[in-house]
Amino acid sequence: MSHHPSRRGVLRLTAGTALLGTVALTGCGRGSDTTAAGTDTDTAKAVDNSPAEGTVDVWAAQGDADVLDKVIKPFKASNPDLDVKITLIPNSEYYTKLQAAIAAGKGPDVAQFFPESQAQFLDPSILRPVPERLVDPSTFFESLWDAGVVKDVAYTVPWYAYTYTLVYRSDLARKAGVKAPTTWDETVPFFKALQRAGAGRGLGADMGWDIFNGQDVAMYAWQAGGSLLSSGGEWTLDTPAMVDAIKYNASFFTSGVADTSGPTFLDALPYFVSGRTACMITGPWVVGQLDTIAKKDGWTASHVATAPLPAGPSGSVSFSAGGSWGVLADSDNADASWKLIRYISEPSTQVAQYRAYSSLPAVVPAWGNPAIAGQPLLDAFLSQLKKTRTFPRVSTWQQVATRLGKEMEAVAKVTGTAEKAAANVQAYAESLGTGKG
Repeated sequence: MSHHPSRRGVLRLTAGTALLGTVALTGCGRGSDTTAAGTDTDTAKAVDNSPAEGTVDVWAAQGDADVLDKVIKPFKASNPDLDVKITLIPNSEYYTKLQAAIAAGKGPDVAQFFPESQAQFLDPSILRPVPERLVDPSTFFESLWDAGVVKDVAYTVPWYAYTYTLVYRSDLARKAGVKAPTTWDETVPFFKALQRAGAGRGLGADMGWDIFNGQDVAMYAWQAGGSLLSSGGEWTLDTPAMVDAIKYNASFFTSGVADTSGPTFLDALPYFVSGRTACMITGPWVVGQLDTIAKKDGWTASHVATAPLPAGPSGSVSFSAGGSWGVLADSDNADASWKLIRYISEPSTQVAQYRAYSSLPAVVPAWGNPAIAGQPLLDAFLSQLKKTRTFPRVSTWQQVATRLGKEMEAVAKVTGTAEKAAANVQAYAESLGTGKG
């Protein structure tokens, strides 16, 4: 299975390091009763503070990891007998190559994963459990940590974080005399107000009709009070909450505030800057690109604002995503591998990664650093990250999300109903099952 988020990674690969703003640090994360590992004392024994030695092979996807060697330079300097070899693989090929290497017994010691799509790897035959007390689970955003836990055993450690918020043209909102919507009922009227203020369309919606649309509707279903899996592990996609979510998404198109024919993903930012669209529901990577698109320093600060997602009947919920690290079960140097991951998880290292590539920290205390805490456009992302859920930790979720995205097209184009779309996705998901996840 390829790494589907690579489509989003197109912008991450060229992301600038400037994000403007202020974030107030507030507590978040898992409770103190969370453990980092299971009871397998052989593979999850505590890691000491002695120097790391030997060779550690690291595989990562191109993008955020391009600057990793620079970020861990202090760690290598303090561990002179350690050789860290980093292999960067194109996003679109990453999971395919990693799976092939694992199957052949030729995988790396440490591999990057993606919390939103790593379920198929969370197994003791593939990854070692995270050692006890390696890190403090309560310092991470809760849903990001949970994304790596199966049956109370953690297999991955979060690296960086992102989620979706509303990114909108603040200049048009001021002109229209409106504030960012806080509820579903306010959302389409807000988009229409921005159109009256001069935007071609109120929303530049994602119309790829793929896994990303499926992810969008999943978070709307959570906002409507639904779930994707029952407590017993059965798919729950044909529900009133899912129908409401699909209708809510379709309302953007049927109301005329979004267009089913564009913009395409790569056109989204130029449309937004030119005013052809006024809003995006998207991740933080877009913010650092806008001055470049506008060809004017400071354009973003005077034209753009962010806000948490409008709340449905059950509140404002988004999904958590980003990057994570795991140590393969057959690693020849697990001790040094875990020491490297522990270093990457330290708040100061997370801040260094942010400075180098604008990757938002997965460790909450890092958000208090002045490099991040003075960024107003990040405030909504911090607020939203505290209200996120993880996608189902089952190996078939990406297939189900992709089918859900395709079913949404018919509803948005008024050639099918939300009820039929939900029923079709439920039947498809039941035919797949949940895999071994």
